[in-house]
Amino acid sequence: MTFLANRARRAALFGGIAALLVLAVPANAADYPSRPVMLVVAFPPGGPSDVLARIVGKKMEELLGAPFVIENRPGAGGNIAADSVAHAATDGYTLLMGNNSILATNESLYKKLTYSPQKDFMPITLIGTQANILVVNPVVPAHSLKELIALCKAQPGKINFASSGYGAAAHLAGELFKTEAHVDIVHVPYKGAAPALQDVVAGRDQMMFATAASVIGHIKAGQVKALAVTTLKRTAVLPDVPTMDEAGLKGFDASTWHGLVAPTGTPPEIVAKLHDAAVKALQDPGVQVSLGRLGVDIVGDTPEQFKAYIAAEILKWTAIVKASGATMEK
Repeated sequence: MTFLANRARRAALFGGIAALLVLAVPANAADYPSRPVMLVVAFPPGGPSDVLARIVGKKMEELLGAPFVIENRPGAGGNIAADSVAHAATDGYTLLMGNNSILATNESLYKKLTYSPQKDFMPITLIGTQANILVVNPVVPAHSLKELIALCKAQPGKINFASSGYGAAAHLAGELFKTEAHVDIVHVPYKGAAPALQDVVAGRDQMMFATAASVIGHIKAGQVKALAVTTLKRTAVLPDVPTMDEAGLKGFDASTWHGLVAPTGTPPEIVAKLHDAAVKALQDPGVQVSLGRLGVDIVGDTPEQFKAYIAAEILKWTAIVKASGATMEK
């Protein structure tokens, strides 16, 4: 009798524990967030990615009722931050403000990655895109994209395009242009966007794909000419400038984009809460004005749509990186 009684007590105990564990998952998800959420940014404080994360994070903090703490972890083209989040606890308290480098181009650009953009992250939403602007020095005898392509074809190997660095978004946009337009232009890499743009203004280089935020002042001052934007839709900050698609290169898209992701394994209920809060934050008029000043065109799509977008971007940029030979050791 004692043996049977002990078995019964053990069975009841284990059954009770199992029931509690089953109940704990939805209860924890329902209570989320009950403590501060760390939002990791792969770039230094004050840059576009950091400012964007703080704007969106602050509003999500208000909506969810828990602090969103920005953690800046720059280095290795965003890979340090991405690795730390990819291997973080899957409880929704460590998130990453990813971008096109981390979630798309780095997979083919770097020979060794300690994370997989598609396997290690759960997409939450694409926050928005920032147009890159194709600009040329004012003395360049081209006033449209078609005229620039004709000029490049007439002078193969004679037109320089500057970029903020080897393998950077501005460089890869130029490589995409070379491929799509079938032109022979020379890449001149710099250590940052500012010196690259300075040499385009000075005429040492003829053209560049520059972020909207960095080049708008130079466009308004007449120091460079804007020929086209690299997003599929016109950007609100330069509504009169046509897209590359409109100007003749169909389907051309080389935008800088930012999106919120969580480590794979994060409970779906928590991902849904974060998605809801992020989309509501992006619908806030104050947030829209602040992001507009950064040249961000807001998206706020579903996790499924963002997942498909990442997959398409990886496929596209893998081909461009391979064609350009732009690979990094680590």
